Amino acid sequence: MPKFIEIMDTTLRDGEQTQGVSFNGDEKLAIAMALLSEAKVDRIEIASAKVSEGEFESVKKICNWADKNGFLEKVELLSFVDFNSSVDWAKKANCRAINLLTKGSEKHCRIQLGKKPEEHFEDIKKTIEYAKKNDFIVNAYLEDWSNGMKDSRKYVFDLVKVLVDLKVDRILLPDTLGILSPQETFDFVKEVVEKFPSQWFDFHAHNDYGLATANTLAAVKAGAKGVHVTVNGLGERTGNAPLDEVVAVINDITDFKTRVVESKLSSLGKMVEGFSGKRIAENKPITGANVFTQTAGIHADGDLKGKLYENRLLPERFGRKREYALGKLSGKSSLEMNLQKMGVNLSKEQKALVLKKIVELGDKKEKVTAEDLPFIVADVLETPGSKKIEIKNFTCTSTIGKNPKADLELKAGGKVFNETATGNGGYDAFMKALKKICQKIGLKLPELVDYELRIPPGGKTDAIVEATITWQKNGSTFKTIGVDSDQLVAAIKSTEKMLNLVAK
Repeated sequence: MPKFIEIMDTTLRDGEQTQGVSFNGDEKLAIAMALLSEAKVDRIEIASAKVSEGEFESVKKICNWADKNGFLEKVELLSFVDFNSSVDWAKKANCRAINLLTKGSEKHCRIQLGKKPEEHFEDIKKTIEYAKKNDFIVNAYLEDWSNGMKDSRKYVFDLVKVLVDLKVDRILLPDTLGILSPQETFDFVKEVVEKFPSQWFDFHAHNDYGLATANTLAAVKAGAKGVHVTVNGLGERTGNAPLDEVVAVINDITDFKTRVVESKLSSLGKMVEGFSGKRIAENKPITGANVFTQTAGIHADGDLKGKLYENRLLPERFGRKREYALGKLSGKSSLEMNLQKMGVNLSKEQKALVLKKIVELGDKKEKVTAEDLPFIVADVLETPGSKKIEIKNFTCTSTIGKNPKADLELKAGGKVFNETATGNGGYDAFMKALKKICQKIGLKLPELVDYELRIPPGGKTDAIVEATITWQKNGSTFKTIGVDSDQLVAAIKSTEKMLNLVAK
């Protein structure tokens, strides 16, 4: 058994089969580079052979980069049992490792291919021999392997014997339809490993029952030497086993380790979130926005007194920090933790007033963040001059066929500044006018990394809009929130909060 479990990421091939996801060539290269050189996964699968001319160019670009940087053998391509067609396509793209898609159940062989097992085996033999003559690393998928183990075990073992005799590097065991339980996964993988102890086996999970990570853990414990994942669990239907979850589970719950750099997983997830357009669920393990946020006051109290509500999943491992939510469930300790981060000292009576206001806002279902706390404190304590920068007035004119025009009046340091700008949208025009003023007052704006509007359901045109904007400054990110019935005004209120935070 190896000390390390190999991690093969298939975000660029299986992950791209997510409904509505299509990466362009530059995005594919950026993800490939991040996976191999930053996160340091062991291998990546980047595409299927013969898909399109655009896919060919993407594969070639990635392989050329990998060749120059010593990663070429770690870059794999899904190929087909077609004698020379897929291999020639891969060779032309400068790829040197293929994952041959064979039929892992007799039903697939006879019904989808319309062939007898021995005919399919002969086709596999010809394709593999041709690939090896062209100096390819050859791995082989057993598509629908999980059903094969349930319905046609003899066929599966006959196929594995053929592949072992042909000396493929790895045999890849996919739960193609995500039908296995952890116990079935353990039993099936263990049986295959024990019958062919000298052969390398990978396990490839799908998440149809929400068991992809658990099944991957079971496969590792049963003797699989490699496992397949995707960033953020992307993939067809309900997706694949998520990279971040699998890495944490193997590192913490097995006798094995991975070579993956955990601290890179959050930024990698954000990159793929941006390129794919598929948002990471806030409660997703490891990389979700709320994963390291304690909401209940009793939890904050326990952490304050002795870190009683921490586990092995420390946020620092993943480049994150623990947060303590503010809302109707907040207690004194939640407020204390946030005040300590701010470096603010309040009296017992002042803290009680601030906490009362936070609970009131929570009862109204208003979202309260740590970044809102300075403004709540200023409001409750009626601190004079709490706003160093104030947006006094703003108008935006939109005309069909012309870019919106923004007129901004801003007060800073006791002086009033006015600027005008045009942009691709109202907020873009506002930001361009704001940048002009910030240059005058010597204020460097943080980078806007995410912009999210939340409108309650119901379709009312006067509904309250919540604008949540994520900013980045000096490598750290923070969020500000603005609320108004006008979504542009909500975004501007959120931006005004940011200005007062960075102006300190």
